[in-house]
This record gives sequence, C-alpha cells and structure tokens, in this order.
Amino acid sequence: MSRRPVKHSVTLRGHRTSISLEDEFWKELRTLADKKGMAINALVAEIDVNRGTGIGLASALRLYVLEALKDRLSASQTDAR
Repeated sequence: MSRRPVKHSVTLRGHRTSISLEDEFWKELRTLADKKGMAINALVAEIDVNRGTGIGLASALRLYVLEALKDRLSASQTDAR
C-alpha cells in the first residue's frame, strides 16, 4: 500500500499533465471510470471541468473517489435493510 502520492500522466484539453495521487485513489478512480464505460482521461477531464477554481485537481479526484465510495456504502446499507 502506497502512502506517498505517485505521479500519473493524463491528457486534459489536449495537453499532457501529471497528477500526484496515492495508488489507492488512482486504482479506485480507474475502477469508477471502467464502471462508467469511460477512459480514465475522460473521467478526469469531467471532474476537472466540474471542480471549480478553489480546489486542486488531485484534491478534486480524491473527493470524487470518496463520494463514490460513500454512495456505494450507503446503497449497500439501504439494501441490507
């Protein structure tokens, strides 16, 4: 398990950029992209467009993953009732 962020390259608006993100977040982000039938670049671009100017891209990606996991947990708890 990685505790330090690792640089990952993506293409946003036709330009290569790197994002420092822990492996656990990157793997979950890939899983979410697969579930949506999207390329990882497309999902990152969607998150980038919706993040606004007050938050960095890496933070926005972490929050996206966190919200998705919270939604999944909430749904599983609802199904268990």
